[in-house]
Amino acid sequence: MTGHGYDLRPDTETVTLFGARVTLVEAAALLTAAGAGPVELLAHAAFPDPVRQVRFTVRTENRAGRPTHRFDAHLTADRPGMTAGLLAVSLAGPAGILLAHRLAALEHVGGGMVAGAGRVAAEATRRLGLRPPAAAPLAEPARDPAGLAVLAEAEELGLAPVIGHDTGPGGRTVTVRGAVPSAEVTPAHLRAMVALVLQAVRELAGDTPEPAVLRGRSYAIGRHAEPPATAPASAAVTLDQVGGLAEVVARFREIAVSFCHPQVMARWGARRPQGILMYGPPGTGKTMLARALANEIGADFTEIRTPEILDKYLGGSERNIKQIFREARRYRQPTVMLFDEFDSIISYAGAGGDAASQAVNAVAGIFKQEMNTLFEENPDVIVVATTNFPQRVDASLIRSGRFDIKLAIPTPDESGRAEIITKMIRELIDRHERPGFRMFAADVDAAELAALTPGLTGADIREVLRRVQLAKAMREATEGAPAAPISQDDLREAVAGLRRG
Repeated sequence: MTGHGYDLRPDTETVTLFGARVTLVEAAALLTAAGAGPVELLAHAAFPDPVRQVRFTVRTENRAGRPTHRFDAHLTADRPGMTAGLLAVSLAGPAGILLAHRLAALEHVGGGMVAGAGRVAAEATRRLGLRPPAAAPLAEPARDPAGLAVLAEAEELGLAPVIGHDTGPGGRTVTVRGAVPSAEVTPAHLRAMVALVLQAVRELAGDTPEPAVLRGRSYAIGRHAEPPATAPASAAVTLDQVGGLAEVVARFREIAVSFCHPQVMARWGARRPQGILMYGPPGTGKTMLARALANEIGADFTEIRTPEILDKYLGGSERNIKQIFREARRYRQPTVMLFDEFDSIISYAGAGGDAASQAVNAVAGIFKQEMNTLFEENPDVIVVATTNFPQRVDASLIRSGRFDIKLAIPTPDESGRAEIITKMIRELIDRHERPGFRMFAADVDAAELAALTPGLTGADIREVLRRVQLAKAMREATEGAPAAPISQDDLREAVAGLRRG
């Protein structure tokens, strides 16, 4: 499924770890994305009891002026598991880690030798005068060469894994950390860290030495590898999913960086953008971009629609605007406020003397006043306005200081449409394809589809896909037999149908 460089299926690598099927989705791209901020891995994965939650992230940081990829995993369990393998040697401190590495490197290790690894490591730590971390009493570790081999592989790759845990009334918490210089990081490092995390899951579940508890389970590692089945695409959208607008996305990433580093901004006396105006034809993705910005900076998203402001009674619209901004000043979380179809809310403030013109001028005046003081009173709010008709908006409303950034969102060109088609189809594949069910046929060509869709917007392309999906689902529902995957011919017909209306 490729077309002139548009790969519709993400690069994947599948490995088996402790009986579980693990799929790495675009590992190299994932590691690159970590340079822009933390990337959450295994966000929606389910683990065996008593493991309650696994938070696994990768990010970059500077260590002694050297960019470094840092992997962090935090595991919580409802009750303490057995202490064996990695957890046993971690109790013994640095000497235990070193001993585990050497034991795993041996070709022939007797059962008693591995079983006594924890005791020997603890004794070595005591004689070296090292103090092991406080934790539960060291239990007799079971023979688990697989777990020791995992640790040895991570050491050989230069990850320098650090494993710690704490047991309290609420259960057990385990941390697994590793770091490698960014110039040297590869998908192999990611695989090794995943193996360490799954080994810790096994031990928390009391599953050593036999890897039974993970057998038959599947895990996907990637930024969007396991989206919630019920999450609407518009609510979960990120800047990575925006196609055909590379310059706009780059500008939004700059805004996100300025928002996420207030101390740096303050040190330089820099003022980040307070307002953003996006204008362009309908269906080009303006609302989606606003949602993506909110997700990029981890902000709440609130959309103010025309009926929430406009009131037929004199003075009602002004009161509504004041109330909206009054609430905005009280937001305790970073928030992106979207005024969609801004021109319908704040029309051009004309100079007419009739009652209608005076009402329009009053609404525009209140909006100006509120924008003038919002940033100083609550800098965690970004105001975004969208319009299809920028000429209808008074220039004084959107001047710099109120709306510092003004972005044209055009209808996508052919390469932009190809990128949009690729991203939309890949999103559908990620969401819906499962073993035994293939949603799109191998002949789907994004470049050809882009050539067939001049003038179409992103919304139009999504409608084409919706029609094809519906047609396939209805055919399967009425005929009672599985429908064939969506083919290039199916998509051509849907495009023609959309043009016919």
